[in-house]
Amino acid sequence: MLDLVIDRLGDGHFMAFLLAALGCAATALTVVVPMLQTDNLSRRIRAVSDERERIRQRERERLAAKDNRTQLRSRPSSMLKRLVDTLNLTSWLSTETAKEQLAKAGFRGAGAEYAFVAGRLIAPISFAIIAAVYIFGFADWQQPLAIKLGGVMAAVYLGVKAPEIYLRNATTKRQKSIERAYPNTLDLMLICAESGMSIEHGVRKVSGEIGVESVEMAEELTLLSAEMSYLPDRRTAFENLNARTGLESIRSLTTVLIQSERYGTPLGSALRVLGQESRDQRMNAAEKKAAALPPTLTVPMILFFLPGLFAAILTPAAIQINNWN
Repeated sequence: MLDLVIDRLGDGHFMAFLLAALGCAATALTVVVPMLQTDNLSRRIRAVSDERERIRQRERERLAAKDNRTQLRSRPSSMLKRLVDTLNLTSWLSTETAKEQLAKAGFRGAGAEYAFVAGRLIAPISFAIIAAVYIFGFADWQQPLAIKLGGVMAAVYLGVKAPEIYLRNATTKRQKSIERAYPNTLDLMLICAESGMSIEHGVRKVSGEIGVESVEMAEELTLLSAEMSYLPDRRTAFENLNARTGLESIRSLTTVLIQSERYGTPLGSALRVLGQESRDQRMNAAEKKAAALPPTLTVPMILFFLPGLFAAILTPAAIQINNWN
């Protein structure tokens, strides 16, 4: 058997046939083996890309749908728009920061800006008419005419400041709601990040879950998800979120998201640190309020509690002393 193999190895035709067979086998293996192997990385990248396209399509359909759902941007009515454009109120009643202030208060779109400008015109006139009718028609004021006119002017000034006061109160209320929901939002984003979700999908998921606690936070995250799908640079979407809220906590979150997007830093560990810091800050604020409670209650106790306590203690003694006499 060994002699036969040695004879075959010395045969030139056999060796040529053997080498050709080995070459064909190697070529077949080179072609077939890559087909049999599964490329997990390419599959996951393809899945993420497909999911991003589905999210974009869903956002386009949701924003384009004309149904009875609440719209994040208000549209101006034709009469209000005609009034503002005809009188050119935007040039002399609007401020440079009006649009930013309206966004912080949760009023977006051209409709909110037109309503704010029209309100700054209508409110002083309405307050002046009501004050004049009351002062000169119903109130029995035995005062000089200058004082009555001063009351009307005070009403006009109050009407000028009324839209700004309302806007400031709405902004404060909205910021408090977002601040209360901020720690839980970070926890939900941390869960989404560590589960392998993309930032867009995670933000959209958190916006649906956090709406039970804070509608304002859900709106901001929904806008963030839509802007990340539309804008070419995600950093612009993060900066817009910071500008719309005006909170230091949201500024920290957007800084972390920008760093993670640009430099590839771990998002999960950064969100965990932010969540712990936010809860520590909330605990410190609660402790500060608790520490400030005794000095705050001192004056009300002296004015309202101690007189009643003294009356309850001293009145029976005074009655007894009076009976003895």
